[in-house]
Amino acid sequence: MTTVKELVHTYHEDLVNTRRHLHENPELSWEEFETTNYVCAFLDTLEIPYKRMKPTGVIAEIKGANPGKTVALRADMDALSVYEINQQLPYASKIDGKMHACGHDAHTAMLLTAARILKQLQHEINGTVRLIFQPAEEVANGAKKMVAQGAVDGVDNVFGIHIWSQIDSGKVQCAKGAQFASADLFSVRFKGRGGHAAQPHNAIDAVMMASSFALNAQTVVARTIDPIQSAVLTIGKMDVGTRFNVIAENALIEGTVRCFDANVRKHVEQSIRHYAEQTAILYGGTAEVTYNYGTQAVINGKESAELVQEIVETHFGKEAYWEDDPTMGGEDFSYYLDEVPGCFALVGCGNTEKDTRWAHHNGHFNVDEEAMDTGVELYVQYALNYLNR
Repeated sequence: MTTVKELVHTYHEDLVNTRRHLHENPELSWEEFETTNYVCAFLDTLEIPYKRMKPTGVIAEIKGANPGKTVALRADMDALSVYEINQQLPYASKIDGKMHACGHDAHTAMLLTAARILKQLQHEINGTVRLIFQPAEEVANGAKKMVAQGAVDGVDNVFGIHIWSQIDSGKVQCAKGAQFASADLFSVRFKGRGGHAAQPHNAIDAVMMASSFALNAQTVVARTIDPIQSAVLTIGKMDVGTRFNVIAENALIEGTVRCFDANVRKHVEQSIRHYAEQTAILYGGTAEVTYNYGTQAVINGKESAELVQEIVETHFGKEAYWEDDPTMGGEDFSYYLDEVPGCFALVGCGNTEKDTRWAHHNGHFNVDEEAMDTGVELYVQYALNYLNR
């Protein structure tokens, strides 16, 4: 397996060019038509058979020389509605208001390069490597649709990577157990009775209802959940009122809930509904709550995560493994783990000298392209080690 590192080094320039092409041509969730075409054309040159998903996305397979299990490797492809601030880059986005601000361009480029190497090592593979090029991760339902179209049918194990700017470039983190939190969306619509600012006694003020709820809802986490459990309730939007001298009749609050435990998740939903309804009753109005379950928590399998840690220590050195707490961010990779065992790893791309420590979803976001070599090698080694051990 020492040839893997050499092959990764050989294809580094092509890897960078692939990532830059994708970065220049970002496509939003469920709009990845040209990205899908690009992936298919790349696979055609490698003579790797594939199937197009609907409406976008690709599943491909590399069958080894000998029978065995099937391992799936996943990369997401969609960009974000973010304006790229780094206009000085020679590969800056060509489309105003759209940008690969989360590293999905790097993920796709890494998996394509890994496919190239695995194809060359096909004679050493016992079993099958399935390649999943997934759309619409940013809207948290791409993986779910891929699963429905057979992405993990017959798969024994699944592995995914996310490039991560908060981790030093080239380091790898893969926790045993919780890695990403579940991520849900909620909205509360309060309805009162509008009126003149000079006659508050004739109105029911939606501002008071919304403000009271926004403050008191934080006690759901602070006072009703075991402190050992992790949860975050964030209200990110409040739309209320129409004019300075009109008592508001309507108010809209939108927010997100993140946690790791299914029971905590259900408790927070029920509490939001209770707090909203009781707040509305207190002021004489009404409340309508909509709660949408988003991604599940990403819980890495113990054996799969241990395999990643073993690969990192063997091929990159013990110092390359990064110990860290799980993140409250969401990832729809959870839908694959609902079906088959596996794990999800973070590959660091943070490099102060290259200005790549910006937060994900920020207009300054960029990737230390040297770190992509680590991602490619990790994809390849995971597939080979899982199938051949």
